[in-house]
Amino acid sequence: MKILFVYPKYPDTFWSFKHILHFISKKAAFPPLGLLTVAAMLPEKWKKKLVDLNVTELTDKDIKWADMVLIGAMIVQKDSAREVIARCKKLKKKVVAGGPLFVTEYRKYKGVDTFVLNEAEVTLPPFLSDLKKGRTKHVYSSNVKPDISKTPRPLWSLINIKDYASLAIQYSRGCPFNCEFCDIVFLNGRIPRTKTPSQMLAELDSLYNYGWRGTLFIVDDNFIGNQKNVKNMLPHLIEWQKKHNYPFQLLTEASTNLASDKELMTLMSEANFNKVFLGIETPNIESLKECGKFQNVAKDLSQAIKTIHQNGMQVMGGFIVGFDNDTDNIFDNQIKFIQETGVVTAMVGMLNVIPQTRLWHRLKSEGRLLNEVIGENTNTTLNFVPKMNKKKLVEGYKKIINFIYSTKNYYKRINTLLEHYQPKARTRFNFEQIKGFIKSTWRIGLFSRSNIFYWKLLFKTLFTNTKAFPTAVELAIYELHYRKIANRILSSSS
Repeated sequence: MKILFVYPKYPDTFWSFKHILHFISKKAAFPPLGLLTVAAMLPEKWKKKLVDLNVTELTDKDIKWADMVLIGAMIVQKDSAREVIARCKKLKKKVVAGGPLFVTEYRKYKGVDTFVLNEAEVTLPPFLSDLKKGRTKHVYSSNVKPDISKTPRPLWSLINIKDYASLAIQYSRGCPFNCEFCDIVFLNGRIPRTKTPSQMLAELDSLYNYGWRGTLFIVDDNFIGNQKNVKNMLPHLIEWQKKHNYPFQLLTEASTNLASDKELMTLMSEANFNKVFLGIETPNIESLKECGKFQNVAKDLSQAIKTIHQNGMQVMGGFIVGFDNDTDNIFDNQIKFIQETGVVTAMVGMLNVIPQTRLWHRLKSEGRLLNEVIGENTNTTLNFVPKMNKKKLVEGYKKIINFIYSTKNYYKRINTLLEHYQPKARTRFNFEQIKGFIKSTWRIGLFSRSNIFYWKLLFKTLFTNTKAFPTAVELAIYELHYRKIANRILSSSS
């Protein structure tokens, strides 16, 4: 059996970093971890090939080679997924699809022969059994949440790791919180399931032996969701990093209660975590209560961010406007909060209603749902009727984006970050990073409207916070991408 895995193309989004990947000679930000993991679950004797459309083109020759095409995708990739499905069916190939895109809305995707939904550890085996018998069903689904300690290591041999800015692994699935707008509970449950320490180290070994050095994204729904298990695993990770001279700089997603646990922050810092994404959402307490983000209500969010910065991890933040309890002053309050806390990488979006979330069910019962979700909230498209006047919401959203991603205010945030940020991660410079820095001095230092801010930042950081110099350079480069995204948002019509 010859299997072709296809990962659809991402549009130009906040997290794609398409506009700056050339600085480090990369083609995509992250690899298709889900497909690589599924590939490892298929019979070893099968021939396998993977085409990541974010890295290369899909040719008719690729499709004709395969006996079966497996597509895995996120919601934001739906347009590209439809194109892939149509091409495969035109060439009369059997198409199998899975991933978050299809879990709730598989009926909208004509041409797919079989949907293997939910978690592959549960739904893939019966599909393979039926395939062997020659009588597969149209849909395989299950609400069972499997033990992921038995999940195999991703099949890294299917990709060229040099194409990616960061590689990725998974430690846990699920989140103990139940935010109204989030689909994690629906997809992966509220009881975080984790891999074993030995399993994690085996995955690190496989990446290390495969030649990867640099950034490694632990792609969990909430890395600290099971604090008992993560505290048990981190000492093993710390020891592994020491033994291998810290080859990986780690980043992950977590919840704001991280700032309340000094032991956990220390362990993560010693394990070489240097970034963490937090769903901050809003400084409006009533909106936090509305969406069930109670873990953010009980704490001083500004102090939480400062504390995490002081413990050596840069906070990347997610922010939302458009809650029912948002008032006219939310836009100025978001700007003030983001600027004063020094959250440089601030992904601000308008509320988006994802199918099967608590928000989706509530707004459906209120008759407020409009279009289907597009899976990307950093734009001016609404798929529900907001309580606030739509024009006012869109104009206020654009005001935030225009302000925080103006060059002056962006660099002001970097300087605010560096006032509190005490980097502890061990950074190993490679040729690509050095080349990226040299390119930045040319592209930004000489031929950018940011050049004055760029040189002031670099010289100030060099003399006052030398360990943060790589962070300053990286964030200066990021501005080129973020500004492109901001310009797209500002020029869009609602």
